[in-house]
Amino acid sequence: MITRHHRFKKIVPLLLLAMTVLLASGCGEAAKSGSSGSQTGEASGKPHKLTLMLDWYPNAVHSFLYAAQENGYFAEEGLDVDIQMPADSNDALKLVAANKIDLALSYQPQVLMARGEQIPVLSIAAIVRHPLNHLMVPADSAVKTPADLAGKTVGYSSIPLYEAMVKTMVRSSGGDPESLKLVDIGFNLVPALSTGQTDAIIGGFINHEQLILEKEGHPVTSLNPTDYGVPDYYELVLVASQQGMQNSQAYFKKFLTAAAKGQKFVEEHPEEALALLFKHEDQSSPLDKDIEKKSLEVLLPLMDAGKEPFGYQDPASWNKVQQWLKENGLLTAETAPEEAFINL
Repeated sequence: MITRHHRFKKIVPLLLLAMTVLLASGCGEAAKSGSSGSQTGEASGKPHKLTLMLDWYPNAVHSFLYAAQENGYFAEEGLDVDIQMPADSNDALKLVAANKIDLALSYQPQVLMARGEQIPVLSIAAIVRHPLNHLMVPADSAVKTPADLAGKTVGYSSIPLYEAMVKTMVRSSGGDPESLKLVDIGFNLVPALSTGQTDAIIGGFINHEQLILEKEGHPVTSLNPTDYGVPDYYELVLVASQQGMQNSQAYFKKFLTAAAKGQKFVEEHPEEALALLFKHEDQSSPLDKDIEKKSLEVLLPLMDAGKEPFGYQDPASWNKVQQWLKENGLLTAETAPEEAFINL
């Protein structure tokens, strides 16, 4: 069974990303022509083409995009949207920063860390408004709070962000984070917990790893990081480059209008929306229909902006997440959080 962290491989150092952007910008007009959104003009009367790169292979969280595509909502806005799957989990942010694609799905902390490396990207919409990544322990474990993990083994997936999260959770609940035995288990989150290799995992998602573990007969208790000192961050955001915003802001606004219609369709017709998603299933990463149905049930309330429009971003969220990243040594330079996002 494919695990979510095949999308994460090991995070490419942001310095390499910076080099990518510098090389792209050094190519002058070549960088502009690489973005498909710049290849069509209104004068032709044809739909304006935008490229969007997913964060991972198509799954339940992307249902709103395929609903917008299949139901003609993008076309109604005069858009032809090419939805692409990344060959590597690091591709989306790199390529949008280099203006090789128009839009990408990424993560709020990654956007801030990229900007800390002077990478000119910004979020234009919050898609999943709360963390999906929870600390997970076996349901029959004696661990009831993160503090109970003192002296125990916690597996994480090669990502410093996750290491900082579990340490914050333990500290916030009165434990000693230095007492943890942190083990980098790469992609092997599910087997590490199900076989008892670790006492807990961080990096497992409640709409994926938790569901897989339960289906395989290993129910878990998931501890929400926001209950233990980690700011309530946006798990998934829609990202553009600063140059892209200058060139295509009106088209991005049209994209969000169509995306909101897609999300409304998913909320009102979840089974039909999943059927549209399955039409775009990637054969190298087959979907489990039972898992995706349950995943969508988990996701829908976490994607709901309430009285605000779909995709709305709260400035306070960006301030809190930046401050937490800074306190945990995950930002290399001062950044202005208000410049990391825009509500269109």
